[in-house]
Amino acid sequence: MFIVTGGAGFVGSNLVKALNRAGHTDILVVDNLAHGEKYRNLADLVISDYLDKRDFRARLEAGTLDLRPEAVFHNGACSDTMEPDGRYMMENNFGDSKALLHWCLARRAPLVYASSAATYGASRDFEPVPRNERPLNVYGYSKLAFDQHVRSLLPAIQSPVVGLRYFNVFGPREAHKGRMMSVLHQLLRQLKEQGVCRLFEGTDGYPDGGQVRDFVFVQDIIAIALHFAGTAMAKGIFNAGTGEARSFNDIANALIRLLGQGRIEYIPFPDALRGKYQSFTQADVRSLRAAGFTAPFTSLEAGIEATLAELDS
Repeated sequence: MFIVTGGAGFVGSNLVKALNRAGHTDILVVDNLAHGEKYRNLADLVISDYLDKRDFRARLEAGTLDLRPEAVFHNGACSDTMEPDGRYMMENNFGDSKALLHWCLARRAPLVYASSAATYGASRDFEPVPRNERPLNVYGYSKLAFDQHVRSLLPAIQSPVVGLRYFNVFGPREAHKGRMMSVLHQLLRQLKEQGVCRLFEGTDGYPDGGQVRDFVFVQDIIAIALHFAGTAMAKGIFNAGTGEARSFNDIANALIRLLGQGRIEYIPFPDALRGKYQSFTQADVRSLRAAGFTAPFTSLEAGIEATLAELDS
């Protein structure tokens, strides 16, 4: 069996779908459906059990979760990068993760968990090593704190434990994320509702709409996670990105071309984001490749086209 936390979320539900396609249905999904619309991400999938995240944490700590999973995929987290409550963020992203880690270690169950490129913050170097880690918000710090905890244990760990630093993931099944939707879905909604893509004016030396990030298609994230789950004694923290930075203009222009309508409008950069915004990200994928993940990445344009095709279906 498999455990997928955050299984009703964006990456988690795409992972459950991939497991179903591979013939696996003995899957325990853990999530928080306080916002019930997320059920839609599970409605077309097959799972064997579901637990609320609070019940899951309680059973982990009480020692009453008597399972022997083939692998655990931990995507459950508070992903709102603008959440100001540090106690809430640390309890969700550090406390929950720590409890699950130690449960997995006690059973030698492979754990693949979601870290984040937000751990790099203001850095211009994205090699996954401590000297490059400068988070700009408490979300980034919460992810870094857990990475540091994992690192402190790695020399003694006797089972696979892999952290994946997600860069800017996009794809289907993220409509529930509200303001935390990928740029792709935000711009798609704007185009359909108003016929215009609104991008930020230039900042940090970049031209209007010219800020660049490493946009990675969700199916590539799933392929990386499954690779490490099936790799004996894989240990470490790796970047989950393409290694190629593309601009927000590139996304807007691809959408306009595929939809056959719309235009770009540039808006002032928000004061609330100054000093907290990553205008440039680009994964250093050398350690990922050295760890045996050799599959090519989906191009930005192909990923956008595949996303639109799935949304239309």
